[in-house]
Amino acid sequence: MGNFLSDKVIAVTGAGRGIGRAIALAAAAEGARVVVNDHGVRVDGAEPRSDVAAGVVAEIEAAGGAATAVADDIATMAGGRRVVDTAVRTYGRLDGAVCVAGILRERMLFNMTEEEWDPVVATHLKGTFTVFRAASAVMRAQRSGTLIGFTSGNHQGSAAQANYSAAKGGIISLVRSAALGLHKYGVTANAVAPVARTRMSAGVPMELSEIGDPEDVAAFVVYLLSDRARAITGQVYTVAGPKIAVWAQPRELRAVHADGPWTPERVADLLPGTVGVDPMPLLERLTEMARAAAAGERPNQ
Repeated sequence: MGNFLSDKVIAVTGAGRGIGRAIALAAAAEGARVVVNDHGVRVDGAEPRSDVAAGVVAEIEAAGGAATAVADDIATMAGGRRVVDTAVRTYGRLDGAVCVAGILRERMLFNMTEEEWDPVVATHLKGTFTVFRAASAVMRAQRSGTLIGFTSGNHQGSAAQANYSAAKGGIISLVRSAALGLHKYGVTANAVAPVARTRMSAGVPMELSEIGDPEDVAAFVVYLLSDRARAITGQVYTVAGPKIAVWAQPRELRAVHADGPWTPERVADLLPGTVGVDPMPLLERLTEMARAAAAGERPNQ
């Protein structure tokens, strides 16, 4: 076992499988005591099982580490609070909260139902909020701590996952808000957009040219949780196998100012040649996907 996270207490949601499990195991292997949260559901959020989280705890304990299972649904305020309360009650503090839990219910926007929208947004976005809300209060009192939300490259938009994409975009704004609001208390907040082989990525309808394993993501998250990353906050990182990338902060590209009140005619005259547009790369990918599908191929990304 290592000591990168020696004596730290880390809570990980969605830790029963995939990336969350890899993070829980890696954190424990680096000396952390881990709260393993997983509601144990299928990819679509159905059929919860409490034994999923307990199984990861057993793995950690078998390797000589310390861990506690919490099977609550973090889409509820009570569930998010229970994850944090368990850490404090069992280990006396909470140094890091990593929110990985998520589900998928894919549908085109014009066919999407409320039953397909609400659970996805609740699990990803609200589930990150419930844990961040409870954890931030503990970390503010401690004057230290790290919050990590999980987003996706799909925060740019998605043709068939508007629910997932909207939730992942919201997580980025939540992370940036946490970074701004908690900075003076010594608490950092960052987001990770992983590209890794998991049960979720198995359904992606294209070949991913840059993809790694959950363990690649776990190593990066352990770093963010460590004291060596104390100066990093408000950032969004992609981890895709051997690649680590940082996303740009939102900023204006171009602007124009009217000499007098705006009218539709004045907008039409000024906007195209001055402000213009920022090209959307995903639209080009959709064209390639359509071409590949027509040819019976699996498109690359």
